[in-house]
Amino acid sequence: MSELIVDNIRKTFKLSRKQQKIEKTDIKKKVAVDGLSFQARRGEIYGLLGPNGAGKTTALRCISTLIKPDTGDIYVNGDSVLKDAFRVRKNIAFLTSELKLDDHFTPNYLYRYFSNLHGVNATEMEQRKAMLFQRFGIDKFQEVKIADLSTGMKQKISIAIALVHDPDYIIFDEPTNGLDVLTAKTVMDYLLEMRDQGKAIILSTHILNVVEKLCDRVGIIIDGKLKIEGTLAEVIASHEDKNLEAVFFDLMRESVGEDHV
Repeated sequence: MSELIVDNIRKTFKLSRKQQKIEKTDIKKKVAVDGLSFQARRGEIYGLLGPNGAGKTTALRCISTLIKPDTGDIYVNGDSVLKDAFRVRKNIAFLTSELKLDDHFTPNYLYRYFSNLHGVNATEMEQRKAMLFQRFGIDKFQEVKIADLSTGMKQKISIAIALVHDPDYIIFDEPTNGLDVLTAKTVMDYLLEMRDQGKAIILSTHILNVVEKLCDRVGIIIDGKLKIEGTLAEVIASHEDKNLEAVFFDLMRESVGEDHV
């Protein structure tokens, strides 16, 4: 089973009194993901789209075994995130903008640390480090402390660290967020290379032209539910629109009303 399958997952969170005040609600539980199902296949990039608060990041955290869904399950190459999280972690990479690199360490130290954590042997570690550091232009900065590096370089280092164990399933949450044009292109080009190597990639982003350039299939999630899914052409044709942006806003208007879009 060479797929990543999200099977009808639901995830709720308790709201504190402070959160209830912020969200202006008396509801004590928030439904972040509500019956979500989709598949990401080897050799494709699956774009998961949605507005802020739609449940994208919660879904990705469930896939990455950081949190457990209340109901439903997720299978990575046949392994359940609920029953065999350790095997799942060996097969996935998860990159999120919330990942913070320790300012006191160098790229070289962090790469070695995470390689050892994943059980990568010394020969493979050096080969992959040389390839990734050269690919992302990290090699000249490998002994510079993280605190002294640019935002773009930190992001590229985060990507390299996420890929130390050469996983088959890659989950990237906003990988080009805050990057300059050249750095963003470097990241996007490498995503395409990994897809062509047969990796399965889930890409969550709010930048629609990135989705149009990269993604083989697209799913749009609103209020924790998958509203539409298919190839880019299928999704656009389903609403008789000219582009993905028009479909996105059509679905938003259908879900939350004209006045809120």
